[in-house]
Amino acid sequence: MKRPLSWLSLSLCLILKLTASPMLIYVGTYTLTTSKGIYALKFDPSNGSFSEPWLAAEAQNPTFLAFDPTKTHLYSSGEIRLPGVTPAQGGITAYRVEPEAGKLAFLNQEPTGAGATTHLVVDATDSMVISCNYNAGYECSLPILKDGLIGKQNSFIQHTGPLGPNKDRQNQVHAHSVTLSPDNRFVMCCDLGTDQVVVCKVDPATASITPHTPAFASAPSGVGPRHSKFSDDSKFFYVANEMGGSVSTYAYDKEKGVLKLLTTDSTLPENFKELNTVAEIRIHPNQKFVYVTNRGHDSIAVFARDEKTGLLKRIQIIGCEGKHPRNFNISLDGNWLLVANRDTNNIASFSIDKTTGLLKATGHSVSISQPVCIVFYN
Repeated sequence: MKRPLSWLSLSLCLILKLTASPMLIYVGTYTLTTSKGIYALKFDPSNGSFSEPWLAAEAQNPTFLAFDPTKTHLYSSGEIRLPGVTPAQGGITAYRVEPEAGKLAFLNQEPTGAGATTHLVVDATDSMVISCNYNAGYECSLPILKDGLIGKQNSFIQHTGPLGPNKDRQNQVHAHSVTLSPDNRFVMCCDLGTDQVVVCKVDPATASITPHTPAFASAPSGVGPRHSKFSDDSKFFYVANEMGGSVSTYAYDKEKGVLKLLTTDSTLPENFKELNTVAEIRIHPNQKFVYVTNRGHDSIAVFARDEKTGLLKRIQIIGCEGKHPRNFNISLDGNWLLVANRDTNNIASFSIDKTTGLLKATGHSVSISQPVCIVFYN
């Protein structure tokens, strides 16, 4: 007797659920209330649920995290306390990843300058960490030494004006994030204070960065560039504008390292007039969709992406299952989006339809105090 096709489909689904391996995730947090540092948890890709989190490493405000290319080491931005030095300084901390236990073994830390370090990235050759500082308005690089240790800062670039028109938010330079070009030749730093994307050349041989010519690309006035991502083919660059409630699309000349603004699209419904600040942006692994978080509207905006022109078309705005969605990440298989809601102290999961790009809340959530960064180990 032949089994109906529906029976076969159901059997395949059951097999996939039984064989799906939990994913290990590390979470950066603010340690202003009950959090003690970087947490780890398991995510179940069969249904979108979470394990209870555990402390992977104690740290002070480890807000953003970045793996090296082999995921042997993890680096954290935030604050460090050096012996005999008060108060805490901005700095980078290096850890060895211990995935079996879901722990991080402390290696060392180095200061970057005044104020907490805001964002960081590891270059593709595993030669250096590049970071930036929001309140002090600079970017810098630190070499990666033997066994994942980080060395002393060896390049420093101070951002300068002119400043944007928002007197409250753009009263000084604010270097907010660093993004490497796919070929590892340039690093783009979004500056909220100047409405610029500052461009620097990357030299892995000396673990240093230097100003490029032209030195920056201009964003629309008053939008406050925050975070950014390149398309995999290096043809386009997308910027989440914190104050503008928008995402800007740039064409990118990878040979010259030059950005050209094409268009800017709203992340909000037309009838929303309250305060909103955009946070994170990511491109789906299949390169067909772009996702951006809204803080205030407390939602995720979804855009379809034309791979030839780079232009975006908004197709969905969905609630983030919490408040103040800071950072989010997409699993490497493109099936899941996890969002860190800072003000409701939770991480929520969404399934992704890889054909349409649309999100669907799973109803699963896990509590972590003030989560601000999510990275997938596997």
